[in-house]
Amino acid sequence: QVQLVESGGGLVQAGGSLRLSCVASGRIRSIDAMGWYRQAPGKQRELVAAITSSGSTNYADPVKGRFTVSRDNAKNTVYLQMNSLKPEDTAVYYCNAEITNTWYAYATYWGRGTQVTVSS
Repeated sequence: QVQLVESGGGLVQAGGSLRLSCVASGRIRSIDAMGWYRQAPGKQRELVAAITSSGSTNYADPVKGRFTVSRDNAKNTVYLQMNSLKPEDTAVYYCNAEITNTWYAYATYWGRGTQVTVSS
């Protein structure tokens, strides 16, 4: 079994900051790309940021310059530092990871999500 567990969401005023964390645990052999997606009410889930195992990053245009994705491979953890938050960043944020388990099966895993609410 493999699990992803997010933490760090909450309520913050516009202009504030939050840091999300996501820890992967279980029968993990290796982790390739890790990332963050978000889904606002009535909207489709969208990519926020992603990072490869070697550290290459990719960001959605609305968050470029404000959000930073990073990872600690030794801890199987990915982070999302969110600065200059805007009300339109309000959404449930989901962690995502491409994982090979100890039986060499490769799959994409998702966390259950953490709520981020930005008040104006």
